[in-house]
Amino acid sequence: MGPKALYLGLLCLLFAYYFYTPIPSNIEERWKVRILDAMIKTCTFTATCLENIGIMRSEDFLSILLRLDYTQPFSDENVTVSDLTFVGIPVRLYLPKRKPEIPRRAVIYFHGGSYCLGSFKQTGFDLLNRWTSSTLEAVVLAVDYRLAPQHVFPAQFEDSFAAVKYFLQDEVLMKYEVDPTRICISGDSAGGALAAAVTQQVQNDLQIKHKIKAQALLYPHLQIIDSFFPSHQENEHGIFLTKDLVIKFLTLYLGKDEALFWAIKKNHHMPLESRYLFQFANWSILLPEKYRKGFVYTEPILGKSRISLPALTDIRTSPLLANDTQLKNLPATYILTCQYDIIRDDGLMYVSRLQKVGVHVTNDHIEDGLHGALSFMAFPISLKLGLRIRDLYISWLDKNL
Repeated sequence: MGPKALYLGLLCLLFAYYFYTPIPSNIEERWKVRILDAMIKTCTFTATCLENIGIMRSEDFLSILLRLDYTQPFSDENVTVSDLTFVGIPVRLYLPKRKPEIPRRAVIYFHGGSYCLGSFKQTGFDLLNRWTSSTLEAVVLAVDYRLAPQHVFPAQFEDSFAAVKYFLQDEVLMKYEVDPTRICISGDSAGGALAAAVTQQVQNDLQIKHKIKAQALLYPHLQIIDSFFPSHQENEHGIFLTKDLVIKFLTLYLGKDEALFWAIKKNHHMPLESRYLFQFANWSILLPEKYRKGFVYTEPILGKSRISLPALTDIRTSPLLANDTQLKNLPATYILTCQYDIIRDDGLMYVSRLQKVGVHVTNDHIEDGLHGALSFMAFPISLKLGLRIRDLYISWLDKNL
């Protein structure tokens, strides 16, 4: 048997192993989800093997696969699409072709990808932003921030904030005929964290003239200080996204310290001086009772790892840690959470904190939801779940923006 046949056989065995991973009975299109989950986990396992034997870094292999899904900025009968740069940052702009009678709404979107992967060029994100622009007659700006590990925190935040500040200038808003009182910042997963952090910054920065009317966070990642939330434990080996993969990407994002991976995995990564922050992320208080499910809260062991990273206590990496005064200034907020998602509780706890300070919050919780479903909205790997999430998001924007 030749090497190629051997490798193919091993991959088939690996795929078969993941294919028979249990899938909850209430998941829609279970067979399709099962196949997608097996494909994703086979690819991530292959990426890990390639890294371990020194051929290439795992994130580079996954990036190569994702680039196969990249789209060009083609325009259609409803929307003109252009790839541009704002202050040196790549953006994709979607402009409705119909001349507006009044200034348009605008949506700024940050893609997911664990801070290490992805682009607005991916088919799922391009379809979402194109649909948003066409359906709402809105200007949509998608931002490609720098990615880890080549660029670690705060590069992702800095790019996102810089692109938003540029767009909020009077001359730019006038150029694209945007109403400065009807602007939303949105994002999914890691992009949801960036959207939340940038919105906090804009709303609390006295030097920024135009504020945000709404923010929409889709299965957002909002904190890094506690890795033992109930959703972390329930979905450790979850569909599409596992705990080890999340921690690996967080480690790359925060500075490539290999010791950090094991510290986060054991929940020993936070410094002693961070104790006061846990009042903002104590799931035994902030998480609704139905999602605690009998889990017993244990405070992380502080100071054990002796890792010194300012990012660990920075609200730009963990928007959930913003204090009440900072949260009070936030606009109307939409948060979508998914039951079978390792970072489900981040969004649910942010809902609790925003409601507590009087921010108008809408939470759509998808009982059969999966992390990353928005990436699967096009043939041949489309999921009805992705389209459902898209429609809920668009409906909320239409009513609140």
